[in-house]
Amino acid sequence: MIADRGSPRPRDHLTGAPLYLLMSLSSGSKHGHALMKDVERFAGVHLGPGTLYKALGRLEEDGLVEALPPEERRRPYALTPAGRDALTSSLDHLGSVVAEGRRRLGRPALPGIAPAR
Repeated sequence: MIADRGSPRPRDHLTGAPLYLLMSLSSGSKHGHALMKDVERFAGVHLGPGTLYKALGRLEEDGLVEALPPEERRRPYALTPAGRDALTSSLDHLGSVVAEGRRRLGRPALPGIAPAR
């Protein structure tokens, strides 16, 4: 869900930097540098400051993350309930896409993930 002048509406499934940021924030609030390091650790993707803060701004605008009060010179961000829902939906969707891709390649399905229909 995203906020459009205060009213929620459906959002496409998240991918790339927005998905990685929500995944990182799902384990707790983090400031920008900690987000970059965490994403690099689990996804192998380096987010530069421009990409990071543009994505965070959009996620905040959409109501999926919120900026918390600054801690010294750092501003932490946290996942909102709408962000958790969007992350869950996006991961479920990606899981079904991966399962379908594996099926088409003749590869065994991953346990607990059904192909898209």
